[in-house]
Amino acid sequence: MNKYCQGPKCHTYQTQDRKRGPKGAKYFQTRTVGRYGYGDGSFCTQQCWADWWSVHGTQAVDHFGRLREPIKLTEERAWQKYHDWRSGEHYFRNGLTFERIPLTEAQYDDSTYTIERAR
Repeated sequence: MNKYCQGPKCHTYQTQDRKRGPKGAKYFQTRTVGRYGYGDGSFCTQQCWADWWSVHGTQAVDHFGRLREPIKLTEERAWQKYHDWRSGEHYFRNGLTFERIPLTEAQYDDSTYTIERAR
């Protein structure tokens, strides 16, 4: 089953791959989404994704939950795993304080290994 681009103006872009029909009855049609689809595979190009957003974006944000106050990332929750490719080091780094906690490669690769376990 083909997965078609959800861009509301996709069929209006006059490209050769959208052109269909026999001579004398040509038309442009919506593209299928290729393997490099945008927006989780719902759009054939970033333009089609932007077209959809300009029509439906506000409604989507209102439906799924508009922020009414800022989200804050506190010092306690600003830890991320890092791997320095030049030195080979693995560590947790706090994005606010830039504090580092060394990790082994196995700890870095373990998706269940958290900052709470590292302390």
